[in-house]
Amino acid sequence: MTKKIVGIWAQDKKGIIGKNQVLPWFLPAELQHFKKTTIGHNLLMGRVTFDGMGQRALPKRLSLILTRDENYQVDNERVLVFHCVQEILDWYVKQDKNLYIIGGKQIFSIFEPYLDEIIKTDIHASYEGDTYFPESFDWSVWTEVASEFCPKDTENEADFTIRKFKKKVI
Repeated sequence: MTKKIVGIWAQDKKGIIGKNQVLPWFLPAELQHFKKTTIGHNLLMGRVTFDGMGQRALPKRLSLILTRDENYQVDNERVLVFHCVQEILDWYVKQDKNLYIIGGKQIFSIFEPYLDEIIKTDIHASYEGDTYFPESFDWSVWTEVASEFCPKDTENEADFTIRKFKKKVI
């Protein structure tokens, strides 16, 4: 398997990706998809996203935190703290697993040029939120290669579609 840098996120109809540093929806099937996709790999997020997760490292994954705060520390062997993009890229080339970019908004913007693939969940509902996926994201360089519709049910409050994109070959 060739390693890659992958953006992975869920957003509602309005582009909302978060509210008060957490997800504003309850979709266990989407969370299972996220877990199955990322398990055994690396996750990159900003400090605010990590704090919103209660500074909890997800099991069987290494969490990379990007922050400007030079004093920010996490006492967990499954969490690495970085202070610049180049540090992360240098680390990435020295290891053999995928790097999943999981947010928030600033991290998606910063890592847009480095993405090899995108896995985006479109939630077919609207929620209240305070964080949106970056409107400036350039979708013209991406081609959708797969999609899977997941209907709402007794456990999942909304329909959603998991869409996979690859960069166009130019």
